[in-house]
Amino acid sequence: MKRFKNKKIIMLVLVLALTLAAFTGCGNSNKVEDNNEKVETEGENSIYPLEIEDQFKNKVTIEKEPQRIVSLAPSHTEILFSLGLRDKIVGVTSFCDYPEEAKGKDKIGDFEGINIEKVIELEPDLVVQYGKGDKEINNKIKEAGIPIVSYEPESVDGVIDTINEIGKITGKEEKAKKITDDMKAKKDEIVDKVKDEKSVKVFYEIWHEPLTAAGPGSFMDELIKLSGGENIAKDAEGEYPNFDQEQLIERNPDVYLAAEDPEKTVESIKTRPGYETINAVKNDKVYLLEPNIVSRPGPRIVEALELVAKALHPDSFE
Repeated sequence: MKRFKNKKIIMLVLVLALTLAAFTGCGNSNKVEDNNEKVETEGENSIYPLEIEDQFKNKVTIEKEPQRIVSLAPSHTEILFSLGLRDKIVGVTSFCDYPEEAKGKDKIGDFEGINIEKVIELEPDLVVQYGKGDKEINNKIKEAGIPIVSYEPESVDGVIDTINEIGKITGKEEKAKKITDDMKAKKDEIVDKVKDEKSVKVFYEIWHEPLTAAGPGSFMDELIKLSGGENIAKDAEGEYPNFDQEQLIERNPDVYLAAEDPEKTVESIKTRPGYETINAVKNDKVYLLEPNIVSRPGPRIVEALELVAKALHPDSFE
């Protein structure tokens, strides 16, 4: 039950992050590249029909190169756009706001749930969802003869694998390789910059009431490690556990991180009762990170890594 509640909290955090992004706009200067590469999909060189096994061991047959794609998650929408599939994306969630073109796509649901009738009405030949999804919805999509694949990456390598898998499914293998090669190079560059830095103790706040941490197995836990930090919640139970404030104060993080949201400021964190004894507060090492980037395991996860690394070791990036 605790894990279910924490998953609900994570979804709420994502909703708040995306709501904030709607007000602040797309300030990120990075552009999602369009891609005009041509893939041979007819005749003897065709890779279709393609049989694949997704992250959750579901065996799926893709009969032909997908021409109408529905995405059920912002991170997957970013992946699809990065692969140059803009014109083939026919449906996204209400929270898919990056790149800018995603806002103009038909909406098939939001935090409250997926409108399965709308999904089927769009006549997609591929649905890409985050996590296992809802069993009833999955069955209805399959009964409509629509292939559905499921991915939930929780690490940089997991994101890279997911991009390559979706690239393979959509006939964009070469583009996926280019994207993931660039991601690997950027990751290595960041890790190399901080490899000789002294490790610092870090706490990442997922939510504040109740206090919820990024625990072991979460992609933020990995980003902290790669950035030369020690996650003080590394031995907590689950990926997004409730975290006792007394334990937070006792473990005394050097850096305190959280995603921006309308209910939170650096000052509101620093003035919480008991927080005045924490090193991160005393030394002004409380940072709010851009939520669209640090909350989505998609192509920009290496940007999230860089944000974390700069917060932990700013001198390495001067």
